[in-house]
Amino acid sequence: MAAQKWTCTGLRWSLEGPALVWSGGRRSALTWGKRVAFGVLDGTARQCVGARGHLCPTRTPVPGRSTGARCEECARLDRAHSVAADTIADDPRPYRVYLAWFGPGLVKVGITAAERGSARLLEQGAVCFSWLGTGPLMAARRTEELLRAALGVPDRIPYAVKRTVRASLPAGAEERAAEVVALHARAVSLGNWPESLVPAPCQVMDHMDEFGLQRDESAAGAVIELVAGGRIGGELVAAAGPDLHLAVEGRGVLVLDTRLLPGWELTPTQEGGQITFPVKDFGARQDGLF
Repeated sequence: MAAQKWTCTGLRWSLEGPALVWSGGRRSALTWGKRVAFGVLDGTARQCVGARGHLCPTRTPVPGRSTGARCEECARLDRAHSVAADTIADDPRPYRVYLAWFGPGLVKVGITAAERGSARLLEQGAVCFSWLGTGPLMAARRTEELLRAALGVPDRIPYAVKRTVRASLPAGAEERAAEVVALHARAVSLGNWPESLVPAPCQVMDHMDEFGLQRDESAAGAVIELVAGGRIGGELVAAAGPDLHLAVEGRGVLVLDTRLLPGWELTPTQEGGQITFPVKDFGARQDGLF
């Protein structure tokens, strides 16, 4: 009998928690203690996932370590109508401006559609955050640019940097919130905000419990790519952004970046906890994934 095969489109967050999404829309909810186990069939290759709901016309192979899973042309098409890439100016939906904290010294400013709530922050792995205001897209974008210029707050932080500091976060919620509180106050005092943006009071929301990081032990390493014939199995102990933290027998806790999954045909495995995918050990000091 042919092996059952699934194609993963990524990890999605909602107020109910994280879930793996499969082609066709099926979702696998992820809860602490759940076993996550799958493999890649021998003789298969990772292929471009296409763009904006359309298959890649050439089914171009993509590198196993790519977190985008798209060929150059499909990546260009995917960003051609992207708020993040600043290529859309006429979206009528209200947007929120936020300050997100990922660890000591790592605060960024960003925007997200108001209808998405905090999902965008969970997907980025923000440990805590506060809203700054709500308004039309261009007003939100101008406020974001104002804060970047006046306060030196970036709008992007490399994900490997976020992952590195996650192993040594302050234990107290007030300490984690302190930088957001201070920057919120500075942002409000700037003035010159667009009139159509309605300011929001500082109310820091913390995701340590949602991510399960309070109960997580330090990761021993991370999967750097999936390969044909490889497999992994482990118990889910935490999740943050696109990362799953899996307790793998004999290896400790390993980080699996779910952005490495799209483009592969995956099959469920029944064996106990184990891994044959390439892993980078963090050693005594975690210094990032790649």
